[in-house]
Amino acid sequence: MVLCVLTGWLDRREREAVAYLIEENRYLQRQLGTRRLRLTDDDRRRLAARAYRLGRAALREIATIATPDTLLRWHRQLIARTWTYASRPGRRGILLEMRRLVVRMAEENPTWGYTRIQGARKNVGHRVGRSTIRRILKAAGLPPVPQRPTSWTTFLKAHWGVIAGADVFTTDVWTWRGLVTYYTVFVIDLASRRVDVLGSTPHPTELFMEHTVRMVTATDDGLLVRHRVMCDRARKWSAAVRRRFAGAGLRVVLTPARAPNATAYAERVVRSIKEECLDRMIPLGERRFRHPLTEFVEHYHRERNHQGLDNRLIADPPVVESPSRVRRRPRLGGLLNFYEPAA
Repeated sequence: MVLCVLTGWLDRREREAVAYLIEENRYLQRQLGTRRLRLTDDDRRRLAARAYRLGRAALREIATIATPDTLLRWHRQLIARTWTYASRPGRRGILLEMRRLVVRMAEENPTWGYTRIQGARKNVGHRVGRSTIRRILKAAGLPPVPQRPTSWTTFLKAHWGVIAGADVFTTDVWTWRGLVTYYTVFVIDLASRRVDVLGSTPHPTELFMEHTVRMVTATDDGLLVRHRVMCDRARKWSAAVRRRFAGAGLRVVLTPARAPNATAYAERVVRSIKEECLDRMIPLGERRFRHPLTEFVEHYHRERNHQGLDNRLIADPPVVESPSRVRRRPRLGGLLNFYEPAA
């Protein structure tokens, strides 16, 4: 009898304590108003653990900080985090490197199918299935072999030594008539990176273009001997100009429309001329324009290192080991410089 009375008294005391805490939480929540209560991850875990023991029905009566669904969601996240194992260190890096190698092989070898790439991977100690290779290439946007295009880099290097590029760039020159735009025609041998400036004029007529072609094809040891010339589709390379090339035994290849990568080497020469020389000067007159251009071409061939040639010079000088003194050879007042061992 005493035990029953004591148990009832304790149960009533517990219910009153819970009711008091609920009422207190409501007053505190009313004080917060629209402000959100900031909880740490540890607070959420402890509330979620206790909410799971009470159940959804009891929570509807006493929960004030969060809704029952929120408390139970916290509990599910706690369980999911408990059963989530950390991945092995380095595994993600290995998978990423595997994908990169598959994509690289497909881009460098446009005729290789899934089985051929699988065999090439086996040669370097990697085993991967054809379906995995197909998924990797599909995710990278590379189609199967019949539809996979050959890159311009691969095409040009396959014809190294027999392809030259021709292009035209513009320069604004101050003259007594005001600002005049000069058009400069040049050709570049893609293999050796040698450049030949054919001429500059403010009026690039068809007659001028034919004259420049005649100059570059007049000799038997010129830059374009036994070459195919790649030109863009500008109107300056008219049918008459292309016939002049053909008459000298040179075939003209017109690049596709809106394909700047097809003339990337010629475009890089233009960028070098402008960034390293012409854009750093104000050409006052035709003479002050032609002289820097001539100086840059000389510097380009003899004194400028080229990344496409393993950072070498086009005209390689003898290598001197650890010179005691180094002297500077300036051009255009120090705008272009070359450093060489002092005699």
